[in-house]
Amino acid sequence: MEDVIAKSSFSYDNKDKDKIRVNRQIVSESVRVISPDGEQLGIMTVPVAIDRAKEYGMDLVEVAPKATPPVCRIMEYGKYKYEKSKKESIAKKKQTTVVIKEIKFRPKTDEHDYQFKLRHIVRFLEEKNKVKVVIRFRGREIIHMDKGLQILQRVRAEIAELGTADNEPKTEGRTMIMMLSPKG
Repeated sequence: MEDVIAKSSFSYDNKDKDKIRVNRQIVSESVRVISPDGEQLGIMTVPVAIDRAKEYGMDLVEVAPKATPPVCRIMEYGKYKYEKSKKESIAKKKQTTVVIKEIKFRPKTDEHDYQFKLRHIVRFLEEKNKVKVVIRFRGREIIHMDKGLQILQRVRAEIAELGTADNEPKTEGRTMIMMLSPKG
């Protein structure tokens, strides 16, 4: 039986995508090195580059692993990780998610039910959510499309100070739809 020697080859899997290699973790034979002040120091082997980073009292960090040869920068890795996490948290705070709420009417919706659903629409717009107003026609109600259009126009008029209609009411099969967005 022959001894099989397993060669280790590095591949970029999903788990390795976000991983940044530092100092001895760098697997390339030679790398392009950039000093802490942004000056290119040239192409050198990894051990020589690590020694150069130690002269500065910093780490050798791989910043562009897919380049030929890979680009490494001499920097303080702990400080770099801290600043990166700070930027990500600030970006996450500024991120807003758009939520679409849906309110369904029928052409025969009674006044009390209409007012109840209108209060929900007002609340959703005050919470800065988009609202999808849907009128569903069943059976022979389809011949009363004008009643559905009247309901949507009434909703648009009553929420005019809180929101605006993104589009004119449009018909899709047995439904009539209108999107409302909050103002400013």
